[in-house]
Amino acid sequence: MKISEAALLIHNGQIIDGTGAAAIHDGVVLIKNGRISYVGPADGAPDQGQVDTLDARGGTILPGLVEAHFHPTYFNVEALEDLDIKYPVEYVTILATYNAKLALESGYTAARSGGSLFNVDHWLKKAIESDLIPGPRLVASGREICGIGGLMDWNPDYRKIGMEGLVLLVNGADEARAAVRKLVKDGVEWVKTYPTGDAASPDANDHHTLCMTFEEMHAVVDTAHNHGLKVTGHCRATEGIKNALRAGYDALEHGTFMDDEALEMLLERDVPVVPALYFEMASVKNGPAIGMPQAVIDGHLETLEGGAESARRILKAGGRLGMGGDYGFAWNPHGDYAKELSFFVDYVGFTPLETLMCATKTGAEIMGRGEDLGTLEIGKLADVLVVDGDVLADISLLQHRERLLAVIQGGEIKAGVYKNQPNDRECGYPLQGR
Repeated sequence: MKISEAALLIHNGQIIDGTGAAAIHDGVVLIKNGRISYVGPADGAPDQGQVDTLDARGGTILPGLVEAHFHPTYFNVEALEDLDIKYPVEYVTILATYNAKLALESGYTAARSGGSLFNVDHWLKKAIESDLIPGPRLVASGREICGIGGLMDWNPDYRKIGMEGLVLLVNGADEARAAVRKLVKDGVEWVKTYPTGDAASPDANDHHTLCMTFEEMHAVVDTAHNHGLKVTGHCRATEGIKNALRAGYDALEHGTFMDDEALEMLLERDVPVVPALYFEMASVKNGPAIGMPQAVIDGHLETLEGGAESARRILKAGGRLGMGGDYGFAWNPHGDYAKELSFFVDYVGFTPLETLMCATKTGAEIMGRGEDLGTLEIGKLADVLVVDGDVLADISLLQHRERLLAVIQGGEIKAGVYKNQPNDRECGYPLQGR
């Protein structure tokens, strides 16, 4: 990925560094060779002479956001089965490049894939890193793993098309190991599994149903860790959560129904959770308009309430949460990523600082890139978001792309108002003596 060699000073804004610390008012960020060389109060900045400058207009300077549960090949479908049979993989790949560009334009400079059709996200990552297309720094997962007859096994046998493009179906520990080995050859970094069901399948695989055995899950982890991969899983049912933690999972998606024992296990291993809760709210609010069955909506309401309570307990107890919203469905479309952040403030009850730490620092840690991304600290890659307005006073500003002055990756402005209107920036503004 291209790194800008030019020096850039971002000034005239409050700084939220992503660590959870209080904002720095009248702060500046100095970028050199694509990395942060200073971040802090303007009156403490070193004298660097003439540099290119970017005026934050009295707004907010923060780390680029991290979408920690990103489905690049989901294309705002109305039915689950559309994910693997509606369009050929060639067209889905094109749609994925559009979703990647949209995520970057929405302020998300990094993302962890939550699974994709075939191995599209792996090649999407390579295209982004080679500057062939714009998009977030990406960690790939490729195809997902689920037990036969589980949540993601929806094509009936009489169709004779299987699920191979989207999901590797397993029956027993040996098949689980074989599935991981296929993913190793695909070059993925995370292995996504389905230990439990979901409200979307109330008849056979609801959110209290187990879709993989412990032996299958342990085999996945053992094989993945042997090859240097990490493992996560769609975990709603309480026993599924515990099975994942016992098996050695590196992260949990959703972590919906977390009892005291599960929470204790989670904290002991410091396993991060990506609740993806706005998906549940969107399902309850928007489901009726697309004809979502009432039983499914009722299930999403239960997971909404259970997941919100689990998220509160995890954060209060000192656990780690990432932000990522399962976007790519008609009722929860790509581009709405930042709605989840407002939701966590307005509905779940997190503070804006807590929510932003989850969406930056913890997200980068989940990706495995915490040493380089996620906070505004000296030496880290200059992935920075500049917003016109006070995000701590109104976190919903992040939903409006016209309020994003600059989306910066590696010191280069990739999107935002100043990308489209470069003459509105400044040039040659002295760092001191203003």
